[in-house]
Amino acid sequence: SLPAKLINGGIAGLIGVTCVFPIDLAKTRLQNQQNGQRMYTSMSDCLLKTIRSEGYFGMYRGAAVNLTLVTPEKAIKLAANDFFRHHLSKDGKKLTLLREMLAGCGAGTCQVIVTTPMEMLKIQLQDAGRIAAQKKLMAAQAQLSSSSAAEPAVERRTTATQITRELLRSKGIAGLYKGLGATLLRDVPFSIVYFPLFANLNKLGQKDPNVKAPFYVSFLSGCVAGSTAAVAVNPCDVIKTRLQSLQRGVNEDTYSGILDCAK
Repeated sequence: SLPAKLINGGIAGLIGVTCVFPIDLAKTRLQNQQNGQRMYTSMSDCLLKTIRSEGYFGMYRGAAVNLTLVTPEKAIKLAANDFFRHHLSKDGKKLTLLREMLAGCGAGTCQVIVTTPMEMLKIQLQDAGRIAAQKKLMAAQAQLSSSSAAEPAVERRTTATQITRELLRSKGIAGLYKGLGATLLRDVPFSIVYFPLFANLNKLGQKDPNVKAPFYVSFLSGCVAGSTAAVAVNPCDVIKTRLQSLQRGVNEDTYSGILDCAK
């Protein structure tokens, strides 16, 4: 039933965010840093420096936004995929690969209603630590090169609520949907690759069409499908992250759109 699908999607999303959020934070910070202004050399370096400067819970900056919005996002995504698969199947017959991809396309398109504002807010909170660390480093370098004592850079902590109010006040609802095109460019291909690949890999573990595949088969199928889809759309994810970032580090580029960012 639809309520069961929504609940399952919500629970899966909450568990997923809790488990992998520190990796997602490292991803955002690594994607946003540019040549000449690199604070981190790798994912592990980023996480270690984050713990050192912001504490263990610094790795979960922005997690509240994700935990709040990931339930409707995943619920919409999974329910939409099932909805499209159901309506694209003819009399319960097996879906062709093209129809499976179309169902994934529909799911990816539907989810951006929630994904775009969620990512928009999450990115500001995740990247704030990187920009603050960069400013502290610049202040320390300036202090060393100057005889006069410079005031240490103080990081102003902002919340998702403050960012939302400011965006709504200055740009209206469109402010929360900045980077919508780039989000579609990432999420639609992701779902086109992920859902058909997962479904077909999972079927390989079914001994009987009427019996569910063992948990470990579904888990491994999800890992392979998710990894493949993520690698495929990573360039689009970098573009989306940079377009949605409102604050820039010292001497970092700004972009006018998807093509300008890609160039």
